[in-house]
Amino acid sequence: MASIILIACLAILGLIIAIALFLAGGYLWWRHKRSQLQFIEPNEDEESSSYSLRATQEIADSANPPSKPPVPVPQAITTPLQNNINRKLNGFLNLRTPLIGGSTATPVKSSNTSTPGGASDGTSKDAANKSISMTDMYLDSSDPSENVGQIHFSLEYDFQNTTLILKVLQGKELPAKDLSGTSDPYVRVTLLPDKKHRLETKIKRRTLNPRWNETFYFEGFPIQKLQSRVLHLHVFDYDRFSRDDSIGEVFLPLCQVDFAGKQSFWKALKPPAKDKCGELLSSLCYHPSNSVLTLTLIKARNLKAKDINGKSDPYVKVWLQFGDKRVEKRKTPIFTCTLNPVFNESFSFNVPWEKIRECSLDVMVMDFDNIGRNELIGRILLAGKNGSGASETKHWQDMISKPRQTIVQWHRLKPE
Repeated sequence: MASIILIACLAILGLIIAIALFLAGGYLWWRHKRSQLQFIEPNEDEESSSYSLRATQEIADSANPPSKPPVPVPQAITTPLQNNINRKLNGFLNLRTPLIGGSTATPVKSSNTSTPGGASDGTSKDAANKSISMTDMYLDSSDPSENVGQIHFSLEYDFQNTTLILKVLQGKELPAKDLSGTSDPYVRVTLLPDKKHRLETKIKRRTLNPRWNETFYFEGFPIQKLQSRVLHLHVFDYDRFSRDDSIGEVFLPLCQVDFAGKQSFWKALKPPAKDKCGELLSSLCYHPSNSVLTLTLIKARNLKAKDINGKSDPYVKVWLQFGDKRVEKRKTPIFTCTLNPVFNESFSFNVPWEKIRECSLDVMVMDFDNIGRNELIGRILLAGKNGSGASETKHWQDMISKPRQTIVQWHRLKPE
């Protein structure tokens, strides 16, 4: 009798284990299939329940007309559905931020815009405020620094199916990242602030002027939702045996795009934000008569934030060097909680004329910390031969060729 009970218990235990293994296998299979689907989840509660993203479709060639998704398109603008769409378009695109594009939507007074439930234009104002804040966050108003190429793409919006259609067309004059003098570029696409889900074009081998001609469909994005999104196109160079190199990126707040029609853009790529430490405006002047070299630190802008509050406490440390030997050090005062300090500090060094071509100035912008070690934000090396960049070397050479004149120049700070 005991043996029968033992056998029954073992059979039940084996059945439970088999069921558990079956469920675990099914869960793993579901996760695998789900990871293959590029699925965008909403970051906030919205009425739309479908945020799936269609797989990319490559267009055969730019000369052939691109195939459009097989969805019905309204033929007449006078239908009630299209009139409602037009009212939403005009209401949500009537922002203070200027629209980008050739066509202009018909202006509609805010009193005509209404939202379900009897609310007036409160939702529109919230979308506008959110869009403007996103624009301020991602738009780079600084002067262009180095040329890293351009990218050509187009945007249009399917109002009936609430679908954003992005076509990544081509790149132009990309920098060479490989030893062969070419690159293997591809584009990574994200709709910020969602950084988790991203799409990529195919890799184009050994070219600096790639033609991707690929289309991406972002489904389930009402026009209201697009106002709070920023299109991020990041061009990379593919490396088989190492980490892919960043070439450049573009940020386009969608609240600035006129979705009344299809828009085409040529945008200059900018160096990736992770490599940006900020810029420093400085001047150099040399007086051969009394052998005085004067460095003036005027101001800095867009410094990299080093503190938790999104700010830094910057100051500048300067070393006079002869070769690799440090001779004399100077420092500016500390400026608290700012990324755009105005220093207006001048430092003078005694340097004989015969040694002016041998010396250099190591300029380091630091972040002051009460607890712990001060961190480097970025640095430049002003020198006549081996400066930290072409602009630094040219600045020094201009100083020597124009004695007793003050030469002012912006410099991009370099990471350590």
